[in-house]
Amino acid sequence: MTLLHIIYLVAITAEAMSGAIMGMRRGMDLFGICLLGTVTALGGGTVRDILLGHYPVGWIAHPEYLTFTIGAAIVTGFVARHLHHLRLVFLLVDGLGLVAFTVIGCDVARSMDAHPSIVVLAGVITGVFGGLMRDVLCNQVPMVLQRELYATVALFTGALYVGLLTVGVHSDIASLAALAAGFTFRVLAMTFHWRLPDFNGKDIRGLD
Repeated sequence: MTLLHIIYLVAITAEAMSGAIMGMRRGMDLFGICLLGTVTALGGGTVRDILLGHYPVGWIAHPEYLTFTIGAAIVTGFVARHLHHLRLVFLLVDGLGLVAFTVIGCDVARSMDAHPSIVVLAGVITGVFGGLMRDVLCNQVPMVLQRELYATVALFTGALYVGLLTVGVHSDIASLAALAAGFTFRVLAMTFHWRLPDFNGKDIRGLD
């Protein structure tokens, strides 16, 4: 089993957990929790594969990934009830899934000899679209569209991974370095409340 495959299994497990936690916070039943966990874990990769023409789609070629995601969602549904800091756990596992999926997405695009800019973009899409679908299904503004550094973290992670590979760093080392740097960036952004500039109704008052 390659390092990237291990990273992928960690990523889909983490994102399935984040989807399940979100479903629990919204009062969903077991089916809803499993559905939301699966969409969160596999949605980004599905969108990436469709855009790149990479067939069969990952979870169709490997149905066992569905077992991982559904299993992770069910376990989370029982374990998370006993956790007192549910929001913190959600943010941490979501951050781990974000950077891991970004690296995986970049690697898939690289295997198709895509241009470096497309490689990075594929990583960002893989990282953010599962969470975006999760938030839409939960009827809230997606995290990626808010001021939090989310897509920015994915972009940083993907660019770092591609950059390290470009200068000749071994793929395993580049993967671990990008994961560590991206996850640290995400945690620091949450801890110190780093934000992008926002534009709200106050900024355009009087222009209509």
